[in-house]
Parts: sequence; C-alpha cells; structure tokens
Amino acid sequence: MIPTGWSFPAGYSRTELASTLNILVAGIDFRFATTCRIERDIQDSAQYGRIEVPEESTVCGTRIVVLVSKFKPLAMVAAGNPGAFLSTDEACAEGELDPSDLDMIKQALVGSGHLVVPEELLMNRYDGVAHLRFHGSGEPYWWDRFFGSF
Repeated sequence: MIPTGWSFPAGYSRTELASTLNILVAGIDFRFATTCRIERDIQDSAQYGRIEVPEESTVCGTRIVVLVSKFKPLAMVAAGNPGAFLSTDEACAEGELDPSDLDMIKQALVGSGHLVVPEELLMNRYDGVAHLRFHGSGEPYWWDRFFGSF
C-alpha cells in the first residue's frame, strides 16, 4: 500500500486536474493545429497526464511529450520521450526540438497554470524522506517523486 501523500498530495482533486489538463490540451492543440494523444489519470504513478504532440505537427519532426504531475502545478517537457535528451536545450542544440515549438508548449503550460520543471533538475537525487520502493535501484530521484511510477 502506498502511504498517503506519495501518489498524490493532500487536497488532490481528479476533477480539478482533469479540467486543468483539458485547458492545457486545448491550448497545445490550438497552437500546433493538431489533435494530441492524451493519457489521463495514470495509475500507480505520480503523473496525472501525458500529452504527445505528433511529430508531423512539429518543426523538426520530433514528437514532443508533456507530462503533468498529480502534484499540481508541476509539468515537464521532453523531445521524443522523457530521457531521450538531457534537456530541452540539448534537444534544440541537436536540431530535434525547435525553440518556437518549445515556446508554444511553454505558453500553453503557463496559460493553464502549470510550472515547467526542467527535465535535467528531475535527474537529481530526491533528498526527502522516501517511504516507497521506486522502480529501479538505489535512492529515488526527483523524477521518481513527482512523475514516476510506484
């Protein structure tokens, strides 16, 4: 059993997160003139939602993934898939993510009340109390705490 507060915070509201995710998805769909693939209410995870902007809708032809944490208002952005690049800066430098696409994603995130957490920061070890065994070995990372599976 997962201790209270680990899979979602106190005051967690599926209804509120669903509404916020709908606003975010509408903003991204509009900016990219597409319909994104969406996963919602992901079980056994600190993620609430996953949004995928199709590669054919991006300047560089690389899918963009946006993850929304159950710990509102946290969200992160990745080119291709989380972990494919060390950061969105690296993806831009390698020509896999166009800065204008990244700006459109960030505008949609800010417009829906989300705080963008850089992926590279999530790769630091989590220094809080960890009552769970996370997937993988060793100590958890911030990624595990706010976006990982349990």
